[in-house]
Amino acid sequence: MIGSFRDRKTERFYAGRPVRDFQGFRDQAIRRLTILDNAESLRDLAGLRSNRLEALSGDRTGEYSIRINRQWRICFRWGDEGPYDVEIVDYH
Repeated sequence: MIGSFRDRKTERFYAGRPVRDFQGFRDQAIRRLTILDNAESLRDLAGLRSNRLEALSGDRTGEYSIRINRQWRICFRWGDEGPYDVEIVDYH
């Protein structure tokens, strides 16, 4: 279960409120956030190749991402209780 969000925009979107920046990929983002919310381990996310789970590096060391599309990703940290600090990011 998602423990926390890194930004208000992602939190509002997950709560079902419209976010203009995310409307172009709304359905894909909802699907990925649902998968993330239901994951019990990183292995659950890695098992779905379309997620393209990646461990990030540099200033995002300790974070992971799954892809929404070519441009947008969901970045998060993983702890004992599951994903937290979740945010939707324009990664390019």
